[in-house]
Amino acid sequence: MTTESVEVRRGLPEGAAARVAELYWEAFAGKLGLALGPPEAGRRFIAGHLQADRAVTALSGGVGYGDGRVVGVAGYQLAGRGLVGGDAAAVRAQYGHVRGLYRVFLLALLERTPARGELVMDGIAVAAAERGRGIGGLLLHEIEAIAAEQGCRRIRLDVVAENPRARALYERHGFREVRVRRTPWLRDVLGFGGVTTMHKEVAAR
Repeated sequence: MTTESVEVRRGLPEGAAARVAELYWEAFAGKLGLALGPPEAGRRFIAGHLQADRAVTALSGGVGYGDGRVVGVAGYQLAGRGLVGGDAAAVRAQYGHVRGLYRVFLLALLERTPARGELVMDGIAVAAAERGRGIGGLLLHEIEAIAAEQGCRRIRLDVVAENPRARALYERHGFREVRVRRTPWLRDVLGFGGVTTMHKEVAAR
């Protein structure tokens, strides 16, 4: 498959929630495992709380293939909402009151609030078999278009030190490092010991 056979869309195709949750879990299980695991439960929670209007998806099959398989997804935060919703009550409802409280605490450690005029990315997930074919770049391009349309001055994302492949993708597409936070106390809890914040300025439209 080449990028010419990929269609990028805003939102989630009908019936794609389970597939998107699978991709998201595959990409971010290292960060989400303790908070939302085990895997089956985590994927179920994500699928049940996706906010379609905060997603960009890549489908195989090319333009016009509405039944194409989802091979990539990018999420973003605007106006207080991101790709994966679900409040503390939703977490407790699935995992129980006692275990749910601890999971809410872990999820709170991952929260990021956009500054004024800023779009925050929730991350990019591309199917393992399709990586290296430009799909991540297509998703980033569409995210940038959304940011410009919404009047955002910049895009912000956080990438963990243990994911150099993702950082390399962002750098190729114009993101630059602005801050590094060392968090060794989180390595055993969330699986990473440092976070790099990156920005990309958005041209006005």
